[in-house]
Amino acid sequence: MEFRDYQKLIITQGLQVLQKYKFLYLAMEVRTGKTLTSMGLCHRILNHSQKTPKVLFLTKKKAISSIEADYDLLKPSFDLHVINYESMHKLPVILWDAVIIDEAHGLGAFPKPSKRAKDVKELLRISRNAYVILMSGTPTPESYSQMYHQVYGIPMNPFAEHKNFYSFCKRYVDVFQKKLSSLMVNDYSRGREEILRKMKPYTINYSQKDAGFITKTNEEILTVPIDKYTADVIRLLKKNLVVEGKEEVVLADTAVKLMMKLHQLYSGTVKFESGNSTVLNYNKANFIRKQFGSKKIAIFYKFKEELNAIKKIFGDSVCTDLYTFDHTNKNIALQIVSGREGISLRNAEALVYYNIDFSATSYWQSRDRMTTKDRKYNKIYWVFSEGGIEYKIYKAVLKKKDYTLNHFKRDLLDL
Repeated sequence: MEFRDYQKLIITQGLQVLQKYKFLYLAMEVRTGKTLTSMGLCHRILNHSQKTPKVLFLTKKKAISSIEADYDLLKPSFDLHVINYESMHKLPVILWDAVIIDEAHGLGAFPKPSKRAKDVKELLRISRNAYVILMSGTPTPESYSQMYHQVYGIPMNPFAEHKNFYSFCKRYVDVFQKKLSSLMVNDYSRGREEILRKMKPYTINYSQKDAGFITKTNEEILTVPIDKYTADVIRLLKKNLVVEGKEEVVLADTAVKLMMKLHQLYSGTVKFESGNSTVLNYNKANFIRKQFGSKKIAIFYKFKEELNAIKKIFGDSVCTDLYTFDHTNKNIALQIVSGREGISLRNAEALVYYNIDFSATSYWQSRDRMTTKDRKYNKIYWVFSEGGIEYKIYKAVLKKKDYTLNHFKRDLLDL
């Protein structure tokens, strides 16, 4: 296995950072080879050890198989243990020589740290002398304030003098107040650019353009009619905020619930007040099957009943795991948030979106799953319902804005 020239350069630069600070942030865009680069760094930095070094790789569950395949390809001089964040409690209490933190921006919740961030901090406390490599193509996708809890467990991080996020805010964040319902609350999202400047000595940035990627992405919106039954449910829900059936109730007694219910209904599913859910129609699944029947595609869905609809129509020709997708002629169905990071869909002829997520991060990350250095063209299809909410969401995330309740309230009259 041979590293690309730019990966060799990053490894050389990264070694200097690790030797000086014991931690490095690889801010490399998707498909530029973060995983192999991080393993190459561990191989180089740990090759002086007299014992076989132990490296821990924290990632998402769906990415584990591809990371293990990269390890087998590289055959480095260390033992690798790959585990998803949700299973960290199963880890043996040992001293790791290096820890690789994949999709590190997922630790960035604020003002309170997430459970994931706390778990990583405790892990690094135990393995205090471990080299730490953080990786993300989008280190701060929504706010520079997201950086604090990504690095707060690392002893030599540039914000170590601040014992908590609120102390950090006094120095690096322009805190303001916003109205939430009837209350005024602090908003900590206006982190200053100085945060990135402080992180610069520890960070290596590398883009697809730097790597010579020339992939062009073409997006096309396809429209599906809504059947009369679903349209009637939508009309009644908007009018009365409740639709009662013989056994179940669809309730939208708040603006948030109305937004969520309409988001479900326009794609043909609904979750009832009881917690049960169902598929109301298979319009989108049938359309996708008919439109793309001869292609090997990856389908992104949002709600679990959408997966049930896909399975019902596609039958045995669809799978939900990457290994099967890569080694058979089957299509794959992935939930948008869990499938947007850490995996490659290079074997797909096209990406087809059954629905769309409110998050701009989901939009920009998931649409790039097919990209490789050698691929010249990506084709993406969005399947929207006629007159539905999906296009409203699309217009927001296209501008790198999350679709919020304020957007929905403005759009409601047009739905």
